[in-house]
Amino acid sequence: MHPASIVIPTLNEAEAIGSVIREIPAAYASDVIVADSGSTDGTQDIARAAGARVIDAGRGYGRACAAGAAAAAPGSRVIVFLDGDGADRGDLVDAIAGPVLAGTHDFVIASRTRGARAPGSMLWHQVLAGWLVGLGIGLRYGISYSDMCAYRAIDRSALERLAMREMTYGWNIEMQMQAARARLRIREVPMPYRCRLGGSSKVAGSLGGTLRAATRIGATYLRVAATPTPGA
Repeated sequence: MHPASIVIPTLNEAEAIGSVIREIPAAYASDVIVADSGSTDGTQDIARAAGARVIDAGRGYGRACAAGAAAAAPGSRVIVFLDGDGADRGDLVDAIAGPVLAGTHDFVIASRTRGARAPGSMLWHQVLAGWLVGLGIGLRYGISYSDMCAYRAIDRSALERLAMREMTYGWNIEMQMQAARARLRIREVPMPYRCRLGGSSKVAGSLGGTLRAATRIGATYLRVAATPTPGA
């Protein structure tokens, strides 16, 4: 058993999920968990056929991520989070998980804005949101990010210490803020980014989704920022 588990939160990603799972290198494919939020398009069956474990995670992006992490194999020291739409480069997972497995870093996050992006893979407001989040976290903790990419790896024990609370779209920013607040060893890795293989984005694909996500992200930032920093 490889000491890393890969968690893929999904909601109606039937067009992409099989390719996403099959792209993961064999060295990292021993514990792939699809944390599904009630797909109705066959996502779960396709994921199982591709070799993943599938769990019913309940609704909410953060809830799916948390449920997947909790279901990771007992021997896994590192949890990798990867979107199920095919835009993230699963074949490059070692660039994300490798530094955590090696013990040089506790938290590694992919940066789409610093990597090569396919035309149309990110909308302008996604790029702006990553810049604003990086600015805000930098001002609060002195550690800046360039993106809120879902593709990330974290030491399992460190993730447990972060005591994540956000169960919706604020999960990613909460992890980044809590990691900075806890003074984890953080690294950002430029990563190529593709257009999604199919389906529609639950966030960027509609004005309503964008506004809901922005509201949760903003609320999460304010909540975590108001929490005193240890040792401060």
